[in-house]
Amino acid sequence: MRRSAPTLALRLAVAGLTGFAGLTACTAPDTEAPAAPAGLTAQAGSATSAHVMWDAAADRDGVTGYQVFEAGRLVRELPAEKTMVDITGLTPQTAYAFTVRAEDAAGNLSGPGPAARVTTPAAKAEDRTPPTPPAATTARATGPRSAQVSWTAAADDTGVTAYDVYQGGVRIHTAGPDASATTLDNLRPDTVYTFTVRARDGADNSSPDGPAVDVTTPPASGDGPGTAPGAFTATASPGAVTLTWTAPDTGRATAEYELYVNGRPTTVIQFGAGAVPSGRAEHRLTVTEPPGTVWAVKLRARLPDGNWGSFSAERRITLIA
Repeated sequence: MRRSAPTLALRLAVAGLTGFAGLTACTAPDTEAPAAPAGLTAQAGSATSAHVMWDAAADRDGVTGYQVFEAGRLVRELPAEKTMVDITGLTPQTAYAFTVRAEDAAGNLSGPGPAARVTTPAAKAEDRTPPTPPAATTARATGPRSAQVSWTAAADDTGVTAYDVYQGGVRIHTAGPDASATTLDNLRPDTVYTFTVRARDGADNSSPDGPAVDVTTPPASGDGPGTAPGAFTATASPGAVTLTWTAPDTGRATAEYELYVNGRPTTVIQFGAGAVPSGRAEHRLTVTEPPGTVWAVKLRARLPDGNWGSFSAERRITLIA
């Protein structure tokens, strides 16, 4: 029996299917470089080191890392979340010029932008005496994402070369020896920050922390009222730690708080029916860690929508027997 030829419709379907099977996706390669990092500064930290800082790139730029150059020579590579670095092994009384380039996922490098110039001070032989800490520290929020921190001058037998600002035990900014204030950017709205300042000399000796100061950034437009517990305190007593705070205004009484110790969630504090604080709250913890153990504690409230709110200020305490 003679087999009939395929119909025109079948021929078209087969031809179309074959044509589609031969197609491959074609995407133009990414050749557009990100913008050069802005806000580049360099500050001598000691006779042999410099602290280089710059502004973080916008999320839309897709930056995956930064490259730090000194006089055109690559000296450090950093991931995108790092926007400051200490360059060590420098020569005393020497001028340096630093530039930073941003890199995206396709390997495109930005231009270097303007250089930040710094001259290291003279070395001080056998200087092992740290400066005195700044005697006073003040701070105020200057917007939802920025704050100004001020301090009094420290003293040192060979001279202060820098002031370092710390938050939560981490250095986040370095200012020059003549500075008495600085503005911190890239903060989060509706967040409590605890800042301290240390002085540093030419031999890299750091003072103890000056007095801690709390700053609460206001909510950004449309964020609603603040959610961080206020006026947080932590007091050590033999075998115990007592925490007190003011409950945030979330629209209803807050019965649940998450406690962090040394940066990790440790326990959830729950208040039973009839015992939920509407103003000042207090909770006592029994501790078994040895005396002398240092705790950094903070907490946050469970919001009516089930999410956790912003953290309180962080307090550092030493357990006692």
